[in-house]
Amino acid sequence: MKRAASPPVVDSLDPPGLWLALASLTACLLISVTFKLNDPDFWEHLLVGKAIWELRSIPSTHLWSWPTYGQRQVLPSWMFCALLWPFWTAGKIFGLFVWRWLTTLGIFYVCLLTTRVLGARGLAPILVIAVCGLVFRFRSQVRPETLASLFLVLELYLLEARRHGNQDRTHWLIPLACLWINVHISYYLSLVLLLVYQLPWASPLAQRPAQRDQLRRKLAMTTVAAAAAVFVNPFGWRAVAEPFDYFFHWRHEPLYKSIAELHGIDWHFHFRDGLLPLMLLWSGLQLWCAMAKRGDAVEATLWGIFTSLAWFNQRFVSTWSLIAAVFLSRDAAWLLDEVLLRSRRISPRLLAATTSVLCFLLCVPEWSRPDIQPGIGLDPLSTPVSACDFLARNGIRGRMFNDFELGGYLLWRFWPERDRLPFMDIHQSGTPKIRLVYEAMLSNREVWERASRAFGFQVAIVKRMHARGENLLNFLDADSTWSLVFVDDVAAVYLLRSGSSREQADQLAFRVAPGGMERLAAVGAQIGRDTALSVRFRVELERMARESIANSSAHSLLATLDMQDGRWESARSHLVQAHGVDPLVPMYFARLAYVEQNEGNWREALANFSRARSAGELPTIDAQIAPVLERLGDLPKAHQAYMAALQRDPSNAALRQGAIRTARKR
Repeated sequence: MKRAASPPVVDSLDPPGLWLALASLTACLLISVTFKLNDPDFWEHLLVGKAIWELRSIPSTHLWSWPTYGQRQVLPSWMFCALLWPFWTAGKIFGLFVWRWLTTLGIFYVCLLTTRVLGARGLAPILVIAVCGLVFRFRSQVRPETLASLFLVLELYLLEARRHGNQDRTHWLIPLACLWINVHISYYLSLVLLLVYQLPWASPLAQRPAQRDQLRRKLAMTTVAAAAAVFVNPFGWRAVAEPFDYFFHWRHEPLYKSIAELHGIDWHFHFRDGLLPLMLLWSGLQLWCAMAKRGDAVEATLWGIFTSLAWFNQRFVSTWSLIAAVFLSRDAAWLLDEVLLRSRRISPRLLAATTSVLCFLLCVPEWSRPDIQPGIGLDPLSTPVSACDFLARNGIRGRMFNDFELGGYLLWRFWPERDRLPFMDIHQSGTPKIRLVYEAMLSNREVWERASRAFGFQVAIVKRMHARGENLLNFLDADSTWSLVFVDDVAAVYLLRSGSSREQADQLAFRVAPGGMERLAAVGAQIGRDTALSVRFRVELERMARESIANSSAHSLLATLDMQDGRWESARSHLVQAHGVDPLVPMYFARLAYVEQNEGNWREALANFSRARSAGELPTIDAQIAPVLERLGDLPKAHQAYMAALQRDPSNAALRQGAIRTARKR
């Protein structure tokens, strides 16, 4: 199955065409990773980088959460944090995007260079790498993986260059392994690749036996030296042990089991980015190459390792996409250039133009995702900016409980103030017992109440978007010893009524509006019967909207109240503001259509009902659009819509009368 040495292949694209195709690839990669940052972890990475530069040392004790403050620690990714800080100081958010652009282009152009070492030319590698960039884009946010991924593809390039008879520079992998462990916990992948390329079927191609033996011995020595180099880090063997601790211990803890990205592939999430077609295509092409006696055992080995990792842990999907970008490009180039296009004479310029157009067309479905906001900036729903503004404005301090996802920004805003440190940071820092109690608190009221007293919580900052089964917001709403004092789409802030902020807990408390859904449902059932309660609820919703720009939920509820009161212009304004914050605000187009309908804007109502159906807000719109079509004078379509709606609801008298009326008018 070992592939023969690839002969030089002439590009099917001429130099001007190649530059056009590369420009299109560059544009696609940059567009793919230019969306608003919605990963809150980077705030802690920035803070750690700031601390390293300010302290002029690498902290060896834990400084980031109060339960284990001062204990000995392994500081994950300290070198990444230190390298990231200058980008922030130079350009703030724009500087972070520069990091994203540089690392992404570096990663995929090294992949392209590696495919050329393998003999791939022409159209196929450009297209494959563009689609692999879509799969990678979600791990392109400002995380240590961006630098670790660059190390991965650099190592793959050096190993493949050696295997294909180029100058052997694999000794560079020794310092690379040393850098890698100081950047990310995935350093062990460096050693995995080195071991794979020492397998019998990974011998250098087109070399005499004596040369192969010499290269094998040299790579074995490099592997030993790289394994020793990973111990060159500020934390010694404890840093080396971290991935093994995760595999044997941490991943079995309930907290880690609750983290979605540590589970298998979420195919719904990857529906648009081409992951499934890429996986099927790569598997199929390997079989085809094997039948054509062009199989590559090294490729098959790496495919098995990285597909298994991705299948069981979604974090490795981006890593899989980088391996695929190299080997799938080579296989696709063989299929396209040497099988399908060899006997056809196609203008290189036409081929370049086709490549460029296809790059963009393949990317458009993923770029148009409604849950990702394109542009340079910060997704307002990802970070508790307004909640921290509220704490600072009102001088609120004390022992804090927080969801770990919020810990990074809390650190960024308040470190090194000891009385404002989070309970848990983005790395789930703490003892196994603390992590076990933390996870139980989110879903068990008795555990929350016991732990709250034991830890002495005085402030609770709880994320509003929570996983199924988490009920802490509902527990706090039902507990009279806590007051809800701030709420937006990102976080709700509760204060202990008997704590150090007891005055704020009384003065700033919401009396009607809750943080959780259980009490909100109860309030919604009451306001239709209690006008005074409805007025108080409206006042509190307006306060929520004033206190945070990230409050689509408050604007959405205000729009519903306005629609109940017949205040159509105000309802439209609140709906538009809600949609501006959260493009996925529930029933946006359907409610906007009802507003337009009640204001007599029939064409706008019809268009919004159609958008509501396309967005899945209304499974059918016959009953809604029939009277609108009738108003617009389109009687045949109105009658058809009435009849279709009657088939689903035969007892509806209004629909029956509409059908009779439109039939007579026709």
